[in-house]
Amino acid sequence: MKLDAKDRIIITMYAEDPDVSQEKIAQRIRLSQPSVAARVSRLKKNGALDRQVGISPLRMGLYLAKVDLSSTNPQSILDMFRNCPYFANGFSVSGRHNLCLFFFSESVATLESIVNGHIRSDPTVKEVDFNIVVTSVKDFVVPARLKVEKTREPPCGMDGECRKCPSFMEKKCMGCPVTGQYQGSFY
Repeated sequence: MKLDAKDRIIITMYAEDPDVSQEKIAQRIRLSQPSVAARVSRLKKNGALDRQVGISPLRMGLYLAKVDLSSTNPQSILDMFRNCPYFANGFSVSGRHNLCLFFFSESVATLESIVNGHIRSDPTVKEVDFNIVVTSVKDFVVPARLKVEKTREPPCGMDGECRKCPSFMEKKCMGCPVTGQYQGSFY
């Protein structure tokens, strides 16, 4: 997609203030409001302008984990966490590791349990680098679903119940909000 100078100004204005009015943009780039609306619509349609609503884990006092790993089946790892309430996002990447995953929780121990119980134990995973994010330069917004639909089956596909896991019993892991086996206060 080719962007002109007016498109760049529109994108920058939305980045600085997501609630900026099209009227204000029109005044700045000297176009009519309907012309700005058409440009905004085209930018959104082509993926050059997007808006994400969610939570900012670090600003909320939650822990954010960055997990880099190498897997012989990266898609299966991404699929495992697709509906996990602790999962923020995952990226296929080049380099030594082929996946970069982000998780958030009110408990570092829960994040460790996710990594140890689901990632390190997966036979397709060859190497794992687990880090807690301390600060971020820009807000990191996660489109979190805080009202989860309860099911008997955990979204990660794990066999067994959280309440039978040693980490859960020792209150090191918060458990899964989706299965109703959750002992935290965030969900």
